[in-house]
Parts: sequence; structure tokens; C-alpha cells
Amino acid sequence: MSHSETSVAEAGAGAVFTHPLDEFYRLAKRRLPVIEPVDGAALPEPYRSLLVHERDMTSTLGQFHGGDIGLKVLHRHNGGDAYYREVLLLAKRSQRPVEYGAIKIHLGQFPGPARDAITGAGAPLGQLLHDYGIGHLSRPSGFLRVECDDHIGGLFDLDEQPVLFGRRNTLYDATAKHRLAEIVEILPPA
Repeated sequence: MSHSETSVAEAGAGAVFTHPLDEFYRLAKRRLPVIEPVDGAALPEPYRSLLVHERDMTSTLGQFHGGDIGLKVLHRHNGGDAYYREVLLLAKRSQRPVEYGAIKIHLGQFPGPARDAITGAGAPLGQLLHDYGIGHLSRPSGFLRVECDDHIGGLFDLDEQPVLFGRRNTLYDATAKHRLAEIVEILPPA
């Protein structure tokens, strides 16, 4: 199956399209907000520049916000070889949230020291991939229109519940044979 065929197949399967975000909503007994696929070309700026690319979000957000990006883990759990995290990425200078996300990390694909750093949760995965010299490919499988709910609105400290945008992304190893992580990434209002 080609990359474009995989994207279409994943986008068509609702559970896959919102996973692993749906996992955290299920565990918290919250209803998943309305999330609809949207064409990347239709995203307004700056969302299009921030989401429609094949780079990791940590470095992209760091460039956009002019500084390092930190990590705040909201919830985490293990499931077999997978390590799940619900997180906020923060601009280190201002401590403002710059992304809300959920990630499923396939720990078996990482060497011991990197695996320990990942579960230690001291830095975003994108930063750790860079720090440990782990080659990877970023392959977004779809872009999202998200109707903000109380949970996400509270995390972003919003008074209103605007429409937000994000993406479903998969990180692969440098050979594109093994999944490193599956991620739903949602950005705050521009």
C-alpha cells in the first residue's frame, strides 16, 4: 500500500483517525469532541504552515514561537509495548501552551537510554529523537477540524470554544518500516 493509499485508509477509519486521543477521552469518561477531517490546503494560516509538512511538531513549534518547547504530561499509561501520553507542549519562555496532544509511542523501537528518557517525560518526543540521533520520518495522515470542548478549552485557558485545527501524524524510523509513534496534535487559536 502506498503512502497516499495508507493516508486515505486511515482517514476513513474514525477510530484510527482520532487515536490515541480517543483513548484518553474514553479513560476519562468524556465524550470526544467533534473532529472532522479537513483538506490541508483548506487550513487557514498560520495553521497550514504549522501543520501541513513532514517535520516533527517540536522543532516546527520551536521555530514559530522563537524558543525551546517544554512538555507537561497530563496523563500516561502503558499498554503492552506502547506508552501513551496526553500532553501539553509549552513555549518555555512564556509557559503558554502551544499544542495539546495524545501520543502512542512504540517503546520497543527505541534503544534503552532513549526509552528511559521517553518514559522519564522530561522533554517532548521530537526533542528526544534529536538528542539521541534517532532518524525518523514524519507522515501526517490527515488534518483535523476540532470543535473545542471544555477539556481542551480549559487546557488552553480559553474563555470561548473556537474551532481548532490539528493533524493525525505517524512517526516512522528512518527506513519507514517501523512505527515509532502515532500522534493527534491540536493547536490553540492563532
